[in-house]
Amino acid sequence: MYPINDRKYLAICSEIARLLSISLSSAKKKVEIQIAKKGSKTIEEKREVAENLLKKCEKDNGNKLSSSKILDQLMSSLENEDNFITED
Repeated sequence: MYPINDRKYLAICSEIARLLSISLSSAKKKVEIQIAKKGSKTIEEKREVAENLLKKCEKDNGNKLSSSKILDQLMSSLENEDNFITED
């Protein structure tokens, strides 16, 4: 897929990247995958797909489901296992 250089589209992708704590190119790739699934052809349809993905990300971020927050929860240790190390 050729790169999309629309300012509004790129602004939406950058907001998605900020919310998900990922790079802009990763956010654009996520949007492009959704665009390919939907078969969008015009720039307006592509913007609409990006806006829908942004709304979903904002909803997930509001529900505390961002990837960085999930990782923080996974990396926390239990109080009694702070000094426990597993050896291979």
